[in-house]
Amino acid sequence: MSGNPQVPAPRAGTAPHGACVLLKHGEIFLKGRNRHLFTERLHDNLRIALRGIGGSTWIKTAQNVTVVGGQVPQDALVERARRVIGFNSVEPALRVPSTLEEITRTAVAELRAAGAERPGLGFAVRARRRDKQFPLTSSQVAGHLGAEVLRAVPGLRVDLTRPEVTLSVEIDRKETYLSWRRHRGLTGLPVGSSGRALALLSGGYDSPVAAHRAMRRGLHCDFVHFSGAPYTNPASVYKAYALARELNRYQPPGRLHVIALGKAQKQLAVAGAGRLQVVAQRRLMVRTASALAARTGAEALVTGDSLGQVASQTLANLAAVDEAAALPVLRPLIGWEKQEIIDEAGRVGTAEISVLPDEDCCRLLAPPRASTRAGLPQLRAVERRLDLDEVTAALLESARVMLPGADPDADPGPDNPGPEATAPGCPAPAPA
Repeated sequence: MSGNPQVPAPRAGTAPHGACVLLKHGEIFLKGRNRHLFTERLHDNLRIALRGIGGSTWIKTAQNVTVVGGQVPQDALVERARRVIGFNSVEPALRVPSTLEEITRTAVAELRAAGAERPGLGFAVRARRRDKQFPLTSSQVAGHLGAEVLRAVPGLRVDLTRPEVTLSVEIDRKETYLSWRRHRGLTGLPVGSSGRALALLSGGYDSPVAAHRAMRRGLHCDFVHFSGAPYTNPASVYKAYALARELNRYQPPGRLHVIALGKAQKQLAVAGAGRLQVVAQRRLMVRTASALAARTGAEALVTGDSLGQVASQTLANLAAVDEAAALPVLRPLIGWEKQEIIDEAGRVGTAEISVLPDEDCCRLLAPPRASTRAGLPQLRAVERRLDLDEVTAALLESARVMLPGADPDADPGPDNPGPEATAPGCPAPAPA
């Protein structure tokens, strides 16, 4: 960062702008001719995330970058933006006119403030000239700013290898963005860009993490929770509602469908399921979820299965469950270890909910030893003793729908159907 290029005269017609947040695009950068469709979806999701923030906001697009600002605290913008899937990084920044004078003044002021807190601070400047008509090259800008900072702030030092602070300078035609703090984004594809899915949501660690991973691949998720009612208490429903509310912070709010499975589980037990009980009820769940997906427009089911984690998740049993589904069954966690899932749940924000006690319907009427290799002929024999169409229809008829975390002031739409069952806590379910 050496050299003293002649400082050009300030450009006319510019004025200071102030704080904003730079959002660097992730995977959509690779999307070629369809990139604008992914960008539009990403910005729609960002607008939804900014609703109710407490002030007016604006969104601007630059080359593979989105800039957001408004009459709200910068920290609030950062917190909302960090939950929008599709950005690689979230960077609090200052937006100034694209003159070397303003860029230099801001760079010196900010690094002076950083140096006052940490004497002897090592810093680097990385400049990117998006506007090729700017009079200095990127390396010249970096050299000039580094030299000016060293001259104006004694005690700082240049460290290009492992700087404690990296000042990023991105120069557009009318305005320049300076940032020195970076938060990792959620990356992935914008929610909704890959279609819709129905996630089977239990009260454990696995299924919420699986739903979140599906969202990061662009799926907008609705949720279905099977409770053991009337033979279990409502604790699992409260947990499912809380989990769906947390997950809905990452997407336009999805519906939560609650289905009481207890009576149907008892019917399977009476029909002689025995050691096949767990797999038989899992087959009933995906059969019912497939029918529900046909009503909601979902194109796939998402489950939290991890290969070999429990008896019902052996390869043979997973294949038996798939055979009952009318849609693809996606298993984002199929190769994950339990501790990996728990750690991810902590990052997503669902771990503290999942650890709460409840009565899981999967343990209702479960045999002492479940079959690890359920055969389809035996499962079908049990199911023939029931009228599965009638059982499935009754389960769907009893379904209740909620909208955890929906904005009651939002306009209804395909991704935000309205707040008809929204409440601060777990609401009284409304008929589907």
